[in-house]
Amino acid sequence: MINKTAYIESTGVNPHRNLAMEEYLFSGCEKDEAILYLWQNENTIVIGKNQNAWKECQISRIEEDGAVIARRISGGGAVFHDLGNLNFTFLVSKENYDLKRQLEVILKAVQKLGIHAEASGRNDILVDGQKFSGNAFHEHKGRCYHHGTIMVDVKLGELNKYLNVSKKKLESKGIKSVRSRVTNLIDYNPELTIDRLKAALKETFEEVYGHKSRIIKEEDLDQTAVQELYEKYSSWEWVYGREFEFQYEVSERFSWGQVDIQFQVDCGMITDIAVYSDSLKPGVIQELPGKLKGIRYNNQAMGEKIEELHSDEEQEEEMFRDIERWLRNVEL
Repeated sequence: MINKTAYIESTGVNPHRNLAMEEYLFSGCEKDEAILYLWQNENTIVIGKNQNAWKECQISRIEEDGAVIARRISGGGAVFHDLGNLNFTFLVSKENYDLKRQLEVILKAVQKLGIHAEASGRNDILVDGQKFSGNAFHEHKGRCYHHGTIMVDVKLGELNKYLNVSKKKLESKGIKSVRSRVTNLIDYNPELTIDRLKAALKETFEEVYGHKSRIIKEEDLDQTAVQELYEKYSSWEWVYGREFEFQYEVSERFSWGQVDIQFQVDCGMITDIAVYSDSLKPGVIQELPGKLKGIRYNNQAMGEKIEELHSDEEQEEEMFRDIERWLRNVEL
């Protein structure tokens, strides 16, 4: 049961520091507590934990324009943030995690601002059938977080400018472009501002959870611990990952996300492997390299190894079986 709530706003717009603060809050969230963290990034592309930055982003253009790439610890796809976007994070213990309740905070806040919205699937929030909020999730050591975007007045043209969107992904959703399926809330309430949205979110957060929130300020955080996390999030190794020279690559789009696997092969054996995905279940993807490295580079051997992987969670089990069937039949 949640007996107390806390609220914090980031005062800066550096994505690496904001993600560092998010992880710090996550690690310190108490068992009976819910925390709402609001933050903004300036001209940033944020990619999911298992994504390939080189494939997802127009890196040279990003560097030329002085934009920033950041990698989060949750799964999902790449998103563009500017100051017309507000990010939210709900941080709770696993036993108190309730996606429906958390989404209710967002939906009620938007409703207070005169806009009717609805949740769609597991990770989108829509108005008039168009997406203004995407969500991602993370679980670790008995704690969970749910974070996402709220597009108020985002420069939509930047979406296509900086992101390389998979044609398979667009085809699977029956849409022509990223821009055609997203919208800004300001189009539905021209007087809306980020500050008004923040106030509405804090108000509905307290209403939904039934507690007045303790206000956390940035200076209340352990600055040494936050700085250590900042150094991780801003490092080349974390953002871009290791450079990987591969000989063979296979890719497939499933109902739950895209998977790309790159192989180094010597004398018919897989000597190294990199796996990328925009799946919201990063743990499943991280299981694959350890199973496939060191085995024969053929369908049967890979299928048999993935067959050994199982999960008690229905969606994760479905993912393992989808990947197994694919690798048993993919043309190598």
